[in-house]
Amino acid sequence: MQTEETVRPTTKHRRRAVFEEAVQVIERKYSDDLDLDALAREIATSRRQLQRVFAEVGETSFREYLAKVRMRHAARLLREGAIPVREVAQSVGYRQPAQFAKAFRRHHGTSPSSLKGRANLHGGSNGHGQ
Repeated sequence: MQTEETVRPTTKHRRRAVFEEAVQVIERKYSDDLDLDALAREIATSRRQLQRVFAEVGETSFREYLAKVRMRHAARLLREGAIPVREVAQSVGYRQPAQFAKAFRRHHGTSPSSLKGRANLHGGSNGHGQ
C-alpha cells in the first residue's frame, strides 16, 4: 500500500484532477440516478481508480459524497418551502420519500418536514447532526 510520502507528485496531481472532475459531474447530475460506474464512464476512468480517488483525495466514498451533495440541496429546497417534501426527495435523486427521509435524518439529525419553510436557518450543516 502506498503512503502519502510514496505517491509521486504527478500521481497526486492527476488524482486531484480526477476528483475535481468527478465533483463537477456530481454537482451537475446529483438529481439523476447516478452511480459509481456511470460516473467513471463519464470521466473516462475506472471504477477502482474513482474509488481510490474519493478515498485518498476526498477522504470519503462516492456514496457518502453524493449523499452529502443531495442533502445540501434538499436542505436548501426545504428551507425555501416552495415544494412538498415528496417533490424535494425526487428533485434530489430519491425515488422513495421514506428512503429520502431516513437519509435526511441521518445526515441532518432532524426530519425533512422540520426544516420546511425555515428560511431563517443558515445552511451550515456539517453532516454530523445539528
